[in-house]
Amino acid sequence: MTANALYWSQMPTPQTVSFPSGLERLPSYFAQPEGPGPFPGLVVIHEAFGLNEDIRQITRRFASQGYAALAVDLFGGRNRVMCMFRLFGGMLFNSLEHGGIRDLKGALDFLGAQPGVDKTRLGAIGFCMGGSLAIAWACTDDRLRAIAPFYGMNPRPLEAVARSCPVVGSYLEKDFTAAAGKKLGEKLTEHNIPHDIKIYPGAHHSFFGAGQSHDEAASQDAWNRVLGFFAQHLA
Repeated sequence: MTANALYWSQMPTPQTVSFPSGLERLPSYFAQPEGPGPFPGLVVIHEAFGLNEDIRQITRRFASQGYAALAVDLFGGRNRVMCMFRLFGGMLFNSLEHGGIRDLKGALDFLGAQPGVDKTRLGAIGFCMGGSLAIAWACTDDRLRAIAPFYGMNPRPLEAVARSCPVVGSYLEKDFTAAAGKKLGEKLTEHNIPHDIKIYPGAHHSFFGAGQSHDEAASQDAWNRVLGFFAQHLA
């Protein structure tokens, strides 16, 4: 049996689901391991490109490692341009309490209620915009046990991360988010919050994705770090 065949034999078919958020329902992509569980749960937060095949592949990848993973579509059924303005406006001017954070809390409500998901072991991973959202969200929701932001910006005020759960963050040396990663690490150290912040020299923005910026060495190292950190704090 090939490794790919083994991977699919251990997972049920991923499915498109939806959950209520305010007066709307947001579509999401859900994948979990085979069996009754209970499994730790993970919310996957996309970057500005939305819930694309790259994010779905990452979601399946986590499911193959024993996580019930839910990739929420923050643009689902909405005007994408307007969503972008609202999300980035919220992150700049009200980073701890805006529509994007409320959507993510709704996603966690849905994930924690799924059969086979252990609602005491919930975390999140996010990329760029999604990484920024993950950090801010962790400051306002004590259900999260660990987060993994990739090249995200910090919430305002930064002191809010004193309420954060453990963080494993990945950043780029020559990237606008590098300073944010350094400041985040310093503040987490100040408040004795377990963390692993690494800045990758030579890698480009979105290095973890499948596009032209993909960096295999940095991507594999970050994947190993995230799995190890989550194994300690979630699994």
